[in-house]
Amino acid sequence: MNQDRKQLDNNDHFLGLALKWLSLRLRQLAAEEIQDTEIDKSYLAMETFASQEPYPALIYVSHQFGLSSFEQGLLLLCVSLELDPAIAGLCGKAQQDPDLSYPTFSLATSIFKQPTWNTLCPTSPLFYWGLLEIKQRGHQPLITSPLRGNQQIVNYIRGLYYLDEQLASFVMPITPPNSPLPDSQQGIVDQILVSLQHSSQEHSPIIELLGTDGSSKKLIAAHTATCLGFELYCLPSQLLPNQILELATFLKRWNRESKLIPMMLYLDTQEQESLNNTISTALLNHFLSGYHGLLFLDTREPYNQINRTTLTFDITKPTVPEQERAWQQMLGDSALNETPSLLANQFNFNLPTIERNASLALSEPFKKQVDLHDRLWHLCLTNSRPQFNNLAQPIATKATWDDLVLPKEEIALLKQISDQVRQRTQVYEKWGFQQRMNRGFGISAMFAGESGTGKTMAAEVIANSLQLNLYRIDLSGVVDKYIGETEKNLRRLFDAAEGGGAILFFDEADALFGKRSQVKDSHDRYANIEINYLLQRIESYSGLAILATNFKSSLDSAFLRRLRFIINFPFPSKSQRRLMWQKAFPKQTPIESLDFERLGRFNITGGSIHNIALNAAFLAAQAGTPVTMSLVLLAIKTEFRKLERPINESDFR
Repeated sequence: MNQDRKQLDNNDHFLGLALKWLSLRLRQLAAEEIQDTEIDKSYLAMETFASQEPYPALIYVSHQFGLSSFEQGLLLLCVSLELDPAIAGLCGKAQQDPDLSYPTFSLATSIFKQPTWNTLCPTSPLFYWGLLEIKQRGHQPLITSPLRGNQQIVNYIRGLYYLDEQLASFVMPITPPNSPLPDSQQGIVDQILVSLQHSSQEHSPIIELLGTDGSSKKLIAAHTATCLGFELYCLPSQLLPNQILELATFLKRWNRESKLIPMMLYLDTQEQESLNNTISTALLNHFLSGYHGLLFLDTREPYNQINRTTLTFDITKPTVPEQERAWQQMLGDSALNETPSLLANQFNFNLPTIERNASLALSEPFKKQVDLHDRLWHLCLTNSRPQFNNLAQPIATKATWDDLVLPKEEIALLKQISDQVRQRTQVYEKWGFQQRMNRGFGISAMFAGESGTGKTMAAEVIANSLQLNLYRIDLSGVVDKYIGETEKNLRRLFDAAEGGGAILFFDEADALFGKRSQVKDSHDRYANIEINYLLQRIESYSGLAILATNFKSSLDSAFLRRLRFIINFPFPSKSQRRLMWQKAFPKQTPIESLDFERLGRFNITGGSIHNIALNAAFLAAQAGTPVTMSLVLLAIKTEFRKLERPINESDFR
């Protein structure tokens, strides 16, 4: 902790005066010829200096813990043993016993006025807060047992201000911010400061910061702490001691330190919520109830089990215009005209992430790569990659618009989806539609059609054209038989994808978004709750969500109304199948005398055509020949058998 040099010098001067007076008093008790006038003069000098602000550390400790003048003197006696080697010998002489060369309660009653037995009580400030320690040996009387000052308190009184080492191993200091906040977040800081001015000084409120963006919360908390002149420390709630006695000791030590050092705690309960541990929750409640100082509580939703006054604030990332300005400020003259706008439009980042990505893109190792815009886009994709765990898998996006074979109307709708993703900021922010809407800012689309008609490829094409990551949602990992778990999985899924760098692809969505049923029992009721939650969540998702189904009729009608696009993928016509065959083989594949007109007559989907082309290529590679018509026909027969379709031999001659 940084301290003013003058304040440290004043503290040293006071300790010098206090040690001088204490030495005179001990020498007098040791029967040395010390005049009362000399002691009184020394005491007056000490008291005069102690009354001046800023107060010396010993006086400040006395004020903070409500010590009586006798308790303050006893603390000085114990601390002096660590400051002046001569004090130990004087203690032995003053007690007429060389073996008692340490402070005792008996000695203190002879030195200081108005002693009380309550001082030795475990509930007295000196011992409750651990300012002093008593070392009673065997049957030794309590009043002659050694007393010793707590090392942390001794160092504090000496002018060494630092966080207790046992606490420091649990917490992480949050660096004071060096750049201003955007207006939307600075407004929250101002609200917090005003609310604190009107709160009770005896019982500091807990400041709840709601939402999922931990970085923005920490930034707002750091700015608030700086305005108040506090140090800020972060503590993940799962690191709290998991035994009640250990937690009580930790809590008491933290409350003691917060009385001495201007500091605030940032308690992160995000991981606590995902663990859903009832024992940990009980310990967390105990900690919050017994915590005395100012505290920021990082939580997704309001924590209703706190028996204290709370100030609740919803924390979101900076607005799109604020993110655009942040990109522009970080990139400076290096930014291309459209780059900040494109990045802010697609990626929803907080300030630390924007600063980190911009710094990396402008660093020397990255400058040797592609141009600045591409470097930034790649970094943003990497940093916005969601942590889906087992809920989704990435899909490699290699298909382009040229690979799609669909009617013109469907191609036009797919391009509309892509264009709307690019133009969201223009329409919502600059053209004012956001002011008229409170939901539906994302883009949702339904791809309906038989298996193999190109639904997955269309999703790949859109992701590839937008240069975004595509993730297939694993329904087996999302849907859970236990009540409420499916909603939790979906919440984690959508929250992870909110950064803007991912397109969600729900394959076989009818399994997840089916029709709501008539409630006949509790299972029906909870199944309908899941569907209702899905309807609300997909509508509020800010990115692009694509749902694919083979059975459009099985989907809930209310859900279909909320979709922005519904695109039907028809069974391919003969001319479309002929075109698919022409595109089925890569340019590097040797082919010989393929009759695409004849192949187009086979009534199969594009997915089957791809499988047949791949199997024919392997047959040709094994035979050491180009892909011939006979090999393709053989692969078609294999595909027909797999699909359990009848084979007319005349079609294969």
